[in-house]
Parts: sequence; C-alpha cells; structure tokens
Amino acid sequence: MAEPIIVVESRRDWTSEATPVAMVLADDYLSDPKYGDDEFRVINLCRSLRYQSLGYYVSLLAEARGHRVLPSVTTLADLSRKMLYGAEIPALAHDLVRLDATTQAALPNTFRVFMGRARIEALAPVARKLFEQLAVPLMEVGLSRRDAALRVTEVRALGLKSLSAEDATFMAEAVAGYVARGWVSPKRRRQARFDLAILVDPDETQPPSNAAALNAFVEAGQALGLAVERITRRDFGRLAEFDALFIRETTRLNHHTYAFARRAEQLGLVVIDDPVSILRCSNKVYLAELLARHRVAAPRAHIFGEDEVDQLPELLGFPMVLKAPEGAFSKGVFKADDRHALDEIAARLFDDSELALAQEFMPTEFDWRVGVLDGRPLYVCQYLMAGGHWQIVDYSSQDGIAEGDSRTLDVVDAPTDVVEIAVRAAGLIGNGLYGVDIKQTADGLRVIEINDNPSIDAGIEDAVAGQTLYRTIMSAFLARLEARTRPEAG
Repeated sequence: MAEPIIVVESRRDWTSEATPVAMVLADDYLSDPKYGDDEFRVINLCRSLRYQSLGYYVSLLAEARGHRVLPSVTTLADLSRKMLYGAEIPALAHDLVRLDATTQAALPNTFRVFMGRARIEALAPVARKLFEQLAVPLMEVGLSRRDAALRVTEVRALGLKSLSAEDATFMAEAVAGYVARGWVSPKRRRQARFDLAILVDPDETQPPSNAAALNAFVEAGQALGLAVERITRRDFGRLAEFDALFIRETTRLNHHTYAFARRAEQLGLVVIDDPVSILRCSNKVYLAELLARHRVAAPRAHIFGEDEVDQLPELLGFPMVLKAPEGAFSKGVFKADDRHALDEIAARLFDDSELALAQEFMPTEFDWRVGVLDGRPLYVCQYLMAGGHWQIVDYSSQDGIAEGDSRTLDVVDAPTDVVEIAVRAAGLIGNGLYGVDIKQTADGLRVIEINDNPSIDAGIEDAVAGQTLYRTIMSAFLARLEARTRPEAG
C-alpha cells in the first residue's frame, strides 16, 4: 500500500506536536530519487500553491510519478479562475439556507476547511462537500449575505504558515482522521451529448491549423453528421450549447484555452485537447520527469532551481539547451554556449518560475513528428531545421519568423521504431491528440517532447493522408459522442 506523506517547505511550518504521517521537505521530495521510485500518497501543504511555485511543482511532479496527490494540479488551476471552480458553489447553497437566521448571522465572513472538516460545527456539511468536490487539504472560504441569503463567494488554497496554534492542532487531527478513512478524489460530473465547436483565434500568427485545414475539419465533421461551428474566446458562455470542443488555438495553462477545456469538461463535453493533456504537455519539467520515470529514451536532462545552476556545466557540458517550463512552437527554448549565456538565460527563466529544465544539446538535420490519436499513429513528418539555425523555427530571423522545410511520410513507410516510441510516449499522457517530437541520433532515438494541440496544416501534415486525416479526427469525436449515448454509458 502506498505510504502517505505530508510535504512542507520547512519543518517549522508544522507547529502541531502531533505528526500523523511522515513529513518530507519539498526540496527532498523533488530531488531525492527514492521519492521517484516508490509509491506515495502526497498531502501537499507547501506555503504557496500558486502557479509555478514550489508547491505547484510538488503536485505536478507527484502526478508525473504516478503518486496520488492532494491537491491535484487540475484543482490548483481551477482555483486560479472562479469561472472554473464557481460551478461547484451553487450546490452548497442548500446546506447554507437550512441554517436558522441566528446561526447565519453569527457566522464569520470567512472560514477554513481542514481536510474536509470545519471548526464551526454548523459549517461541517459545507466543508465536507467542498472537500469532496475539490480535494484541497486546506482552504479558506468566503461567505457573503445578499438579499438575506447566505452564499459562498470565493475559495482559495492555503498554506500551513497561515495557521494559528489552535488551527494547526485541528489540522493535525483532520489529517489523522483523513488518513484513517482512506483517500478522497474529487467527484466526477455526469458526462453528456452532437454540435461541435472549434476554438480558434483569427489573429494568431502561428495557429496550430491554417485556414485551409480548419475548412477541412468543418467539411469532414459535416460529412459525418456533426454540426461544426468555429468559436472564439468571446464564446465562453456558450459552451453549454455544444456537445464537443476541439481546440485549434495554441494552448497554455494560464490562459483562456485551458479555461475553455476545463469548463467544457465540467459541462460533460467531449474535449480535445482535454485539460489534463494540456496540464501534462504544457510543462517541460513534468514531461522530463514522466519520460525518465517510464524509461523512455530522451536527452540527458536536469530539472534545476537557482541553487543548481552551478552543477549544469559538469552534468551536461556546453552547449546545452535551457527550457522554460512552458512554451510552444520552439518558444521558451534557448541554447547556452558558455557559462555567461547560461547565467543570463537562467536568470530570465527564474523571473517566471522556480524551476526550469536543462537538456543536452543534440544537433540533428531534422526532428521526427508523429501525430497520435487514441493510441494510434495518424501521420509522420520530418521537420527540417530553419536555415542556419538549430531549431525548426527561428524567431530571431531578420525576415521575421523563419521555418524549415518538411517532409511527410505515410505511416506504413515510416521507420517502425520511430512510430512505436511515439505511440508509447503519447500513451503516458492519455488517449487524446498528440504530436511526439523525436530526434534520431547515432545513439538511437530520443523523445524530445510530447505536444498537445499538434500542428495540423493543410499542405504539411495532410500531404499524404489528405482529407482522410481530417475525417479520422472528426470520427474520433463522433465515436466518443456515440459511446456516451449508449445505455451502458450512463
């Protein structure tokens, strides 16, 4: 059975005399190999759980290692936007309106939820339901009174440092009771049914699909009996009108594309890219840990913080590649040729994140890209490096953005080992639509990245399959929708 642990940034943060389970420092959890190999159930009580904080990375890498973790990265992303977690709030109204007027009047404007428990007995049902839905170890909940009605207005995650001595003791008791009961996962909503929305940004300079490809998607969907409509970020409030969402805009976690994916999932829509895939693929730190854990051949890599920069030259040598945790289309990827460049690039990366990724430099003539959907290969491309540059896209070109040429192969004509390693790597993320980037070196194949929202442009990725490529993707939507309408699916 997986061992439960509490992860904190400093042992001083846990002020209760009782320690119901083993306590692990965040730095140790992130760097000690034993926490990557064994099974653990992680209660993340770091000081901050904001995006790209140390606490955020604890939850992110816990998921990459296959550990069960509270809170999940999905929940942390939800709590950053009320439009996402706000769907949970109306269900709490029933328990609040049942309270008599005297009790309601005596309640504070905020209260805390400790592993599903509240120190105020009248709020115990609300605390329990919030924890069942969000599974955040420590939350602060805002209450307001409007038109004589009491309601929840805000939910945010807290760290241990905010607790008084009495709260800390109560938290220790709550953790002990929770561990004794077992493990809670957020409740899943009932899934729903054949209008398909394609989310696009008409002003995006490098969209994942060009205009001709978008037209081909619409035609393929209509041929299958799907009503297909293109929408933009202004249509967030219309998501409930659709049965499926296909995101053809560059996805980012701290971005409206993730909010669309998450809200669509909450509404029961079939979603590609699904929010879990966006979470997992968008962060290169997560991908490096995931590939290493599952022994998928990849470039030598090192996840580093400010204190580890000095170790990188000895570990990887020069030149080396430095990557921001998030980036798409070769953005956020830099080459350091010497120590001066390393220090300069690392300083820029740490402006936005507490961790970054360093990889060995692997110069090649081209990168393989294998498109994978539902665990099956869709297309195989070779993307050649931009002229005189070490990446397939050169953003520093004097002529603007420069891209290398491409060659597209029939899947059956592509090297079997390239296709097989791509399908295996994509399977670590899920069963969605992915583009797996691979380098072919003298020492063998190396998986560079697994991308959600891969490029599908008319004239490139469809150069061999043609309209069949678009029909295959639209057929996957149709199959998922039909599966949900069968009696056994309910």
